[in-house]
Amino acid sequence: MADQGGAGRDGAAAGRAVCLGESMAVLLPDRPGPFEAVGAFRPSVGGAESNVAAALAALGVPTAWISRVGADGFGRRLTGDLAAAGVDVSAVAVDPHRPTGVYLKETGGSGLPHDLGPGRSRLHYYRTGSAASALSPALLDDPAAAALLEAAPLLHLTGITPALSDDCLALVRALLARRRPGRLVSFDLNWRPALWRLRDPAVLPELLDAADVLLLGADEAEEAFGTGDPRALRARFPSPATLVVKDSGHLVTALDRAGGAVTERALHVEVVEPTGAGDAFAAGYLAGTLRGLDQRSRLRLGHLAAAGALTAPTDHGALPDAATVAALLAADERGWAATRVSASGIDSPVLPAPVLPAPVH
Repeated sequence: MADQGGAGRDGAAAGRAVCLGESMAVLLPDRPGPFEAVGAFRPSVGGAESNVAAALAALGVPTAWISRVGADGFGRRLTGDLAAAGVDVSAVAVDPHRPTGVYLKETGGSGLPHDLGPGRSRLHYYRTGSAASALSPALLDDPAAAALLEAAPLLHLTGITPALSDDCLALVRALLARRRPGRLVSFDLNWRPALWRLRDPAVLPELLDAADVLLLGADEAEEAFGTGDPRALRARFPSPATLVVKDSGHLVTALDRAGGAVTERALHVEVVEPTGAGDAFAAGYLAGTLRGLDQRSRLRLGHLAAAGALTAPTDHGALPDAATVAALLAADERGWAATRVSASGIDSPVLPAPVLPAPVH
């Protein structure tokens, strides 16, 4: 069913995507080091599903995000920032009793006691009892959400949502049970051990196997299911039309039901901040699917989107212009392997000159 994403063969704008799940306010430190040494925090927004939604919108795919936020400043900022990024937030409910979830990012490199170490970061979540944890199958009776879900040729879910509450798990099950011809359901494992500590992760395999496009990080799958090997995972999850396994960001393999596999190496990237790269890859791959691109081009578009996130200080990066993307998707193996991406731009033998980075909003 993965190739039915060809609804977007005349351009990504031909199809609409819906991403459903929790997003949170993010507090980013003004300097590396343990929290006791941080002087101030800068507010931002983050969350796997809304990251994918924003990246899809940046890729030209009309995209909606469905969730719940608190009746607070964090919720208003979250919906406002996503709307400014071109994401449809018309079906986001405001909960008058529960707060918007929050997480803080800790970064290493200060050299102080308790520092995480250079290049390392840790996220500290405060989401118990959040507005999004009250998502439930009742959402399917909401006119705004139901209209978006009915029209969308792509629904994107993650393994975070069923870990939030029993009601969230029931919603994900209901969405996976309500299948219709012509709609792809993509599911990204997004393994979060802390969320599953008080819940039973044995519910996950049935959810993952019900997707059309299944995205797994090899390291996450190793921890959750005991293997990160693409062939073993393909055997473990036989139902999805396409299984995409990301091996620590360097190699990504897409496997179909018949055993065919396409592997594409990631670009050489000077990493600024890794958070959000996996979500950007998912958006690039899914945008390529909606456009009807071949499997290798889908993987490459995912890598390009991930490179943009890796070279940005926030969860959201920027893609180069369409001509640059087209040249890199069409590059031969040697040209692709020789491409270098940094915060200063893209340098590749398939481009007439280095491409400067686009501004990130």
